[in-house]
Amino acid sequence: MSRRLRAGESLVVATHNAGKLAELRDLLAPHGLTVTSNADHALPEPEETEETFVGNARIKAHAAAKATGLPALADDSGVVIDALSGKPGVHTADWAETPNGRDFTMAMDRVREELQDSAAPQPWTAAFCCTLVLAWPNGEDRVFEGRMPGQIVWPMRGTQGHGYDPIFQPEGETRTFAEMTPEEKSRISHRGKALAAFVEGCLSPRGDTAIG
Repeated sequence: MSRRLRAGESLVVATHNAGKLAELRDLLAPHGLTVTSNADHALPEPEETEETFVGNARIKAHAAAKATGLPALADDSGVVIDALSGKPGVHTADWAETPNGRDFTMAMDRVREELQDSAAPQPWTAAFCCTLVLAWPNGEDRVFEGRMPGQIVWPMRGTQGHGYDPIFQPEGETRTFAEMTPEEKSRISHRGKALAAFVEGCLSPRGDTAIG
């Protein structure tokens, strides 16, 4: 039986992204884990050198687990746009980088410009993808994935969420992620789906004292 976390145990969420951390904290809150982050342990941000979501999530999860001696959960996620041959993909956050930090309005403007340059007809189909890796200090890990198809819309709509949420309209919805409450988004999001798989595969029921 695979190792499981139980209520009361500590879990490091291996991220420096405040929006992503807040979303994962909210999703994990009902499960009784003590959640800390890279910032709580003064961990540096490792260089993400892989060209896949799972590769970069593994780098972050194993770095945090090794440094803290605790199980660590890392997320690598991004938006994959069909008309842009899958870009920005693993470089989703990189498109927002500036000398003064991340500017996602700039990144969304770049998406619009590249789509217009591509002359691709609308709808501009896309998907948000999320890979979670749970790493243990002994080097073991488990992988969980979630995907939410949809389309890129313009102009930007909504003030909730973070990142590219104002230009992503999930399949079957008339609102963007940024027009939804955090609870509404979590029920259908790529990260919510990946976390649901993580919860099913790695968390013991509340009150269970055995790791397994």
